[in-house]
Amino acid sequence: MTQAQEHPTDHPAAPDPGPAPLPPAPDPVEAVPAWWRIAVLGLQHVLAFYAGAVVMPLLVAEGLGLGPADTAALVNTALVACGIATLLQTVGLPGIGVRLPVVQGMSTAAVPSLVSVGAAAGGAEAGLPTVFGAVIAAGAVLFLVAPLFSRLVRFFPPLVTGTIVTVVGVTLMGVAARQVGGGDPGAAGFGTPVHLGLAAVTLGVILLLHRFARGFLASVAVLLGLVAGTLVAAFAGRADFSRIGEAGWLGLQAPLHHGAPRFDVMAVLAIVLVMVIIAVESIGQFFAVGEIAGRPVGERDITRALRADGAATVLAGLLNSFPTTVYSQNVGLLRLTGVVSRWIVAASGVIMLVLGLVPKVGAVVAALPPAVLGGATLLLFSTITVVGAQILLKADLGDARNTVLVAPVSVSDFFRRPIRNSPNTFRPASSRRSSRAASCSAPSPPSPSTSSSTTCRPRWPPGERRGDSA
Repeated sequence: MTQAQEHPTDHPAAPDPGPAPLPPAPDPVEAVPAWWRIAVLGLQHVLAFYAGAVVMPLLVAEGLGLGPADTAALVNTALVACGIATLLQTVGLPGIGVRLPVVQGMSTAAVPSLVSVGAAAGGAEAGLPTVFGAVIAAGAVLFLVAPLFSRLVRFFPPLVTGTIVTVVGVTLMGVAARQVGGGDPGAAGFGTPVHLGLAAVTLGVILLLHRFARGFLASVAVLLGLVAGTLVAAFAGRADFSRIGEAGWLGLQAPLHHGAPRFDVMAVLAIVLVMVIIAVESIGQFFAVGEIAGRPVGERDITRALRADGAATVLAGLLNSFPTTVYSQNVGLLRLTGVVSRWIVAASGVIMLVLGLVPKVGAVVAALPPAVLGGATLLLFSTITVVGAQILLKADLGDARNTVLVAPVSVSDFFRRPIRNSPNTFRPASSRRSSRAASCSAPSPPSPSTSSSTTCRPRWPPGERRGDSA
């Protein structure tokens, strides 16, 4: 036997590494579907958002006593502002934007303060420079203090965020119920079987498609439900398409159309307070979107998100519009469809810009009957409650201390609603007696945004309005 055979090599063969590791799963937030899927799914988000976005400027215009031309212009600029805000959140800029599928819409929480500021500055068109000046200043303040707000993340454990999201979902069910009834509780036909039937058709189509359809068809169930409900409404004579022919093809006011902004200290402080409320509520919604998308939200994400909110509010003021916030119905749509690509929501932002720049296209969307929208939002808002419950499951609800901590959050929302919706809140007595500011007479259904549980004030019988003398 040779020496080589007696003493084998001192370097044994390397062990078998086994199968190669699988590549990391693609991030659904960064997925870029085919262009036609992006367009259709983006349109679905716009249809879910549209009614709430146009009601807020209508309420402000009515509260300030603006004419039809200025009211129509506010609606157009609101859609453009929402599109810009949505693109800032989804696509973003360096240091700005959460880069999650977040849809931004007009915040109805700002309506009482905006009406109060405009009325104090002279009302009607004379008060708009002060209103827009306060909006611009408040947006700049939020942009600058965004890093400070992000430190509040440590005070938003699952117990707090889950409670906030759940309360928002439950509260908004009342808004959806109003839409199901026809949108205006003061109308003669509110809650009739016709409205309830249209809502039932829309809801039924969505549920059937979501249960039995697969793939792309299931992801556009809400869109198809809205189309089916609108067709039934048209055959029943309950859809009005006359405004499509009346709307123009192009229309947008120039920036600062009403003159240079005026920066009144008290007006700015009032809108800054509103922005603080919007920011705190938005933080809870950002956590909800992160939960749905499977991407945890941290302090840096909150900083970028609030900077986008602030920058969008500054631009909105320059474009003759108002503050925006995260829209809960679109959060519910993410949960329902499971499609969380931020590029789809970015496409919805582009569609919003088109709707604002081309009023005739916006009139087509505005023709959707309130009851049809109610059938869809009823389901979308219920999914928000489910998301909140899922977040709460991460907290130890068996601990009595946690139960005690949940109660104040729920009760605070209960007391906040009547304050915001009172017809006398933030309004001088003369204004209360002369007009029904921001009443439920707007032709579109109330805004289902996160920042307010109800968007129209109750109609008080003559002589029984709270706060007025007999």
